[in-house]
Amino acid sequence: MSDLQNINGEFENVSPTGGELEGAFPGSVHPTASGGILVTKLDEVINWARSNSLWPLVFGTSCCAIEMMSTASAKYDWSRFGFEVARATPRQADVIIIAGTIVNKMAPVLKRLYDQMADPKYVIAMGACATSGGPFFYNTYSVVKGADHVIPVDVYIAGCPPRPEALLHAMITLQRKIKMGLTREQIRNESKSEV
Repeated sequence: MSDLQNINGEFENVSPTGGELEGAFPGSVHPTASGGILVTKLDEVINWARSNSLWPLVFGTSCCAIEMMSTASAKYDWSRFGFEVARATPRQADVIIIAGTIVNKMAPVLKRLYDQMADPKYVIAMGACATSGGPFFYNTYSVVKGADHVIPVDVYIAGCPPRPEALLHAMITLQRKIKMGLTREQIRNESKSEV
């Protein structure tokens, strides 16, 4: 009897450690005499792998960066969700997390980092300053009114500063959109309609 079979010989969606595998891996198991055969589509496996191995490039410029750092710490531990390796180089990153205010001097640097990332690349705008300029937009001439004026944004996170749970929710939302097989343009259009 295999680890996926129950006492009646039927296949269950349970891992060998006892955890539930519902929705974890795309496809279905067809039982055979020697175990089972996994049948799936190649596109679904690629989207599943891509969504579960996102490497973030952290771009923290103000107080939202502290909340982003706490999301990577032991209490929240974003590595449980496939965001294990935070990269300091754009050439190895899949998603850039913009956490904080973007000023006019910083905008070309952000654009250059985004351009150096390999495709497919995703963007999360974290906090009021990254999404709309925040409270500083109205009092100074140098603040950009949102990261989407510089680079296209996939997921927006509200708050000033947003809690670590909000960043985890945005990361999981981005993973869900990638698993559905949406293109970057479809993800961005869906994000704009939600805002």
